[in-house]
Amino acid sequence: MKLHLLTFLLLSSTFFWLTAQQNDSIPKRILFTQAVKGNAPQIDGDISDACWEQVEWSGNYQQFEPYNSEAPTQETKLKILYDAKNLYLAFRCYDDEPDKIERRMSRRDGFPGDWVEINIDSYHDLRSAFSFSISASGVKGDEFISNDGNNWDANWNPIWYAKTQVDEEGWTAEIKIPLSQLRFGEAEEYVWGIQSTRRFFRKQERDTWQPIRLNEPGWVSRFGELHGIKDIKQQRQVEIQPYISAQRASFTAEEGNPFATGSDGRITAGLDGRIGVTSDLTLDFTVNPDFGQVEADPGALNLNGFQIFFSERRPFFIENRNIFNYSITEAEAGGNFNSDGLFYSRRIGGAPHRRIHSDPDENYFVDRPDNTTILGAAKFSGKTENGLSIGILESITQREMATIDVLGERTEEVVEPLTNFFVGRVQQDFRGGNTVVGGMLTAVNRDLNNDPELAFLHESAYSGGLDVVHRWKDNQWVFTGKMLWSRVNGSTEAIQSTQEAFEHLFQRPDAEHLEIDTTANSLMGTGGTFKIANYGGDWIFETGMTWRSPELELNDIGFLVNTDELNYFFWGARRWTKPNKTFRRFQWNYNHWSRWDFSGKNLYRAVNTNAHQQWANFWSSGGGITYENLDISKNALRGGPLLRRPNGFGINAYLNTDSRKKVQFGLNTFQGLSQNNIVRVQSYGGYIQLQPTNAMSVNISPSFDRYQRQEQYVTQLEFEGDKRYINARVDQQTISLTIRLNYNITPDLTIQYYGQPFISRGRYQDFNKTTATPLGKTFEDRFTLFEAITYDSETEEYSVDDNYDRAFDYSFSNPDFNFIQFRSNLVLRWEYVPGSELFLVWSQGANASGDPNRGLTRSLSENLFGDNARNVFLVKATYRFLR
Repeated sequence: MKLHLLTFLLLSSTFFWLTAQQNDSIPKRILFTQAVKGNAPQIDGDISDACWEQVEWSGNYQQFEPYNSEAPTQETKLKILYDAKNLYLAFRCYDDEPDKIERRMSRRDGFPGDWVEINIDSYHDLRSAFSFSISASGVKGDEFISNDGNNWDANWNPIWYAKTQVDEEGWTAEIKIPLSQLRFGEAEEYVWGIQSTRRFFRKQERDTWQPIRLNEPGWVSRFGELHGIKDIKQQRQVEIQPYISAQRASFTAEEGNPFATGSDGRITAGLDGRIGVTSDLTLDFTVNPDFGQVEADPGALNLNGFQIFFSERRPFFIENRNIFNYSITEAEAGGNFNSDGLFYSRRIGGAPHRRIHSDPDENYFVDRPDNTTILGAAKFSGKTENGLSIGILESITQREMATIDVLGERTEEVVEPLTNFFVGRVQQDFRGGNTVVGGMLTAVNRDLNNDPELAFLHESAYSGGLDVVHRWKDNQWVFTGKMLWSRVNGSTEAIQSTQEAFEHLFQRPDAEHLEIDTTANSLMGTGGTFKIANYGGDWIFETGMTWRSPELELNDIGFLVNTDELNYFFWGARRWTKPNKTFRRFQWNYNHWSRWDFSGKNLYRAVNTNAHQQWANFWSSGGGITYENLDISKNALRGGPLLRRPNGFGINAYLNTDSRKKVQFGLNTFQGLSQNNIVRVQSYGGYIQLQPTNAMSVNISPSFDRYQRQEQYVTQLEFEGDKRYINARVDQQTISLTIRLNYNITPDLTIQYYGQPFISRGRYQDFNKTTATPLGKTFEDRFTLFEAITYDSETEEYSVDDNYDRAFDYSFSNPDFNFIQFRSNLVLRWEYVPGSELFLVWSQGANASGDPNRGLTRSLSENLFGDNARNVFLVKATYRFLR
């Protein structure tokens, strides 16, 4: 019956959207180029070099937005030349008021003010391209485009050259792109896809050389073509980038702790490299990588038990990461499962799994590494001229030891084994890239070395998947299918621990379809997604389902939030893209979701509608409302039975001012409220963006969140042979303030600052226990308040007389908390020659625990720069050798 209902929902949700879409494609434009005769152009922004007279200007750009397909406000022209080693481009960007050209500056990839861009599909696979942008102020931007424009990776940093000039007609730009930075096969004469975009800042206008309809799906597949390149040889890129860094840390010394003397320092060296195995396949490698200049993670603290996803920030792993992406679903459906995937690079080099803590009262001190050392890593990746994409990543992390000091006697204990990580990804294009079939395989192998202390870890973990993307009707219709599996191997202790982990919870007493196997030394599970979508025209939609079996386990190298669930989702939208007197753009969305576990139990249902608009004055706003009419949690009691959560509403809204102004601000809020006020969520945030000069920008983003719940899990205890699931009313308040400052001395010499004070305080009261009917309709059906409970301020424990016999039956610790954190980075970055950099870094970090009974602001001010602050000063220099 449930299967029939799901099928009906899929078909009924899809039926309305199966309407004919326009399919009259815009003809592709062709730009002809020639080889340079004589001297190549000098890259100085002056386009008067004689060689530029060899080819004609190509113009006739059209507006992409706001007035799609109409004539641009200002004219733009483009020329392209080439020689055996480089591609040369000249731009003439006319402007009737050159004194109003916006020459704001930013760090690389900031795309400030007026800029012009070239996208080059040198593979000519109609799906991927290389993007190069230059602003009127001389700031470069570069991105690798994949998935037909759905992914733009700004972490790709090739070596190229560009300069600009402003004159009485507007501004000009010259660009030189070494052919070694592009990828292409062998041919007598090449045909490459190209697209050029100009941003006319004052009008918030974007013009494109190849016209494209605003509502058409895809980007690279809509490019025009570059003809005339011939007699060039494939370029095998060789880049070697050694580095050396010196680091000095200072912190407060701890009396008696030989590992906390107040300072430490180290000098390290390493090597990054890239070798072109062929013209379209490269080998990237790193030996002893250093990530000292990487920005710290933002503060975060949640009470729901789910893992927190942090974005990758380390250069080696973020460059070309699109190749290794295999998310379980990329649906608009929302929910925690959107971050799940086979590969989460933060697993490599993370904190050691085994934790050993110091005990000063026993003169027991531990020096434990914060992160696992990456001995080396390599990536082999690229795409052949036959449409085969390949990505292979291999990394080895060091066996880590903690040093233990007891009254001067030192011993070592292992906290992390020597580990090998492997990721392999292949994709093959068919039908000109409209059908793509791929697969992925990951492997983690740990050398546990018969260490009984590490028996809780998996000895090995494997996962893999097969996927297909099929597009038709001019790319408007898309079918996506993904199927994946996992297998983990280890001791019976490790496998039982996995079965009982938060993501699985096989021990749930009411989960009749699950059973812990205490003799198992392996666990194997599956997952996947099927969806169909239409992204063309004014009406668009996406619908499908995704599943994760109870046994699926990806967290050795991937990211997995939850299992034992089957999710159905639907998203549809109507968009208006033609400006009128009120709006420049407007979009209305509708969503609904439903979730079951593998026993067929319906756990969740919700509907949502939201709208987003850009107004005629260039302000933007939006908001939505969600109604949850069923929410049954299998995680709330951390291995206990299913627990009904109250139905409720969530409302969100935001407002942003004109992004062109030198003073901008934005506000956002979320308000959630359940029946009978059992749950209340309040969130307020915003930002102010200041541009006091073209060279300086400041962003200040404060936020305040308040989370109140009468049924927040605290702990679980045994009493008279039964489990007691203890809960309470919690009031969690969180304040954070993120500050970013960027100052450009030149386009290649910047000072960047990031700082974030963060405090989260939670106080608990009205303690209760879960009743025998956790699925009851009312709060009183599900919970019983403790009447005989006392608190001992000396031991910081609550004691409960559960059976009212005037004797305490059990006790638990006070769960109140007050967590304070400060993170900051001050970085001077100088790209003294293209691809080679010097970093001067000062980072500061501090963690503290405050009194939960103090006010938030007072507690923050008292602990923000406490005695536990750690200051790190780092100098790092790199030099990139290019052949």
